[in-house]
Amino acid sequence: MKQLCLQVDSAYAGERIDKYLAEVMNDYSRSFLQKQLKDGNVSVNEKTAKASLKVAEDDEVRIFIPENKEPDIVPEDIPLDILYEDQQLLVVNKPKGMVVHPSAGHYSQTLVNALMFHCKDQLSGINGVLRPGIVHRIDMDTTGALVVCKTDLAHQSLAEQLKVHSITRRYRAIVHGRLKEDFGTIEGTIGRHPTDRKKMAINVRNGKPATTHYKVLERFDRFTYVECELETGRTHQIRVHMSSIGHPLLGDIVYGPKKSALPNLQGQTLHAMVLGFLHPVSNEYMEFTAPLPEYFEKLLKNFRK
Repeated sequence: MKQLCLQVDSAYAGERIDKYLAEVMNDYSRSFLQKQLKDGNVSVNEKTAKASLKVAEDDEVRIFIPENKEPDIVPEDIPLDILYEDQQLLVVNKPKGMVVHPSAGHYSQTLVNALMFHCKDQLSGINGVLRPGIVHRIDMDTTGALVVCKTDLAHQSLAEQLKVHSITRRYRAIVHGRLKEDFGTIEGTIGRHPTDRKKMAINVRNGKPATTHYKVLERFDRFTYVECELETGRTHQIRVHMSSIGHPLLGDIVYGPKKSALPNLQGQTLHAMVLGFLHPVSNEYMEFTAPLPEYFEKLLKNFRK
């Protein structure tokens, strides 16, 4: 059994412990967390907590997580589009439809399976056996540049750069409608949706600050081609922010129209095009560009006709 220790931030003061845990430990299901409360595996300030207990700022929350038998994740010979590689890290261009790391229902054909085959045992272990080398991720249907860490040193360096928002991340997207302004900034906290746990939402209670800058690259009859630059890296940030101003991503049936505007389009049209960071050893700034995928290029070509 492993133990996690959390300190309650002021934003969660007065929240029930079960709701607090659901917000800050969203990698675990609500039913799993409720079971740990029921089994006496959660304490607040060294006293066993019931689900109805309300937390206060700076409370120390400890949760004991029973050890689960991890599924065997095996290396798979899946081709990788590698933009850069050295002894510390590699940058890959992730294709559409590929899950980054194993999770329920996805224990094979993930990027991690491919990385394990390519890198053998040379992947950082900080994120455990299900996420070796993974310091950040992009959605299954988002394409583009992703950095993978081979060493713990690289992982710690990149994680710190992500924490202080110093990593350059510029995305290309196609959104519904014609944006009036050439440039814009969207600000609004992003957190777990209050009723749909699979979605994120803007300006929800206990959301975390999020900032997205966008600029128009090209306007079409019904759509706009944009570049989005992230200051922060919240889950589904671009998808949630663009939807919040009435311009959801083309193909995004979660935050946009329930039926895709174009047939045979798989998921949102979002591509992580530019990724820049300081190398963990040389401290040199490095920047990589992932070319637009073929399907994206075809869409733009058709819109230009």
